[in-house]
Amino acid sequence: MSEQIKAEIAALVPRLRRFAYAISGNRDEGDDLVQTACVKALSRIDQYRPGTRLDSWMFRIVQNTHIDAMRSRKRFQGSSDPEVLERLSDEGREADRNEHRLLLAKTRAAIAALPEQQRAVIALVAIEGYSYKEAASILDTPVGTVMSRLNRARASLLPLMAETAP
Repeated sequence: MSEQIKAEIAALVPRLRRFAYAISGNRDEGDDLVQTACVKALSRIDQYRPGTRLDSWMFRIVQNTHIDAMRSRKRFQGSSDPEVLERLSDEGREADRNEHRLLLAKTRAAIAALPEQQRAVIALVAIEGYSYKEAASILDTPVGTVMSRLNRARASLLPLMAETAP
């Protein structure tokens, strides 16, 4: 296996973690998803087609791994990140930092409350900066479906985020 591909996969890990965290709603579960996806990718590297986008391939593996985990549990359990909540309760922090952390926790909770398909689109387009076409390719859905899911996700998030606006 090419050392270059291994290095490229390693370079993608921070982006994969953000995506996995966004779709799972839990940092530990997101880390587990990325680890499992990397193991799968490295064990099936022969399935990767040189000349195609490695990042799209990896995002797809993370998403499929998440879907598989969801199916095996047969129910979704959204949860808040204990680290964020613990930091929010720390009285030694500055007020501005607490406000920012609270807003971030509310934002994460609002995103975690979205249906899985909308979370995936929000994570790819709004967080990772993929175009609609690229997100459609990664999610293996039509561009119109990506646009529709993104519109519904934004419409769902807008009232929640308006409540937290300063």
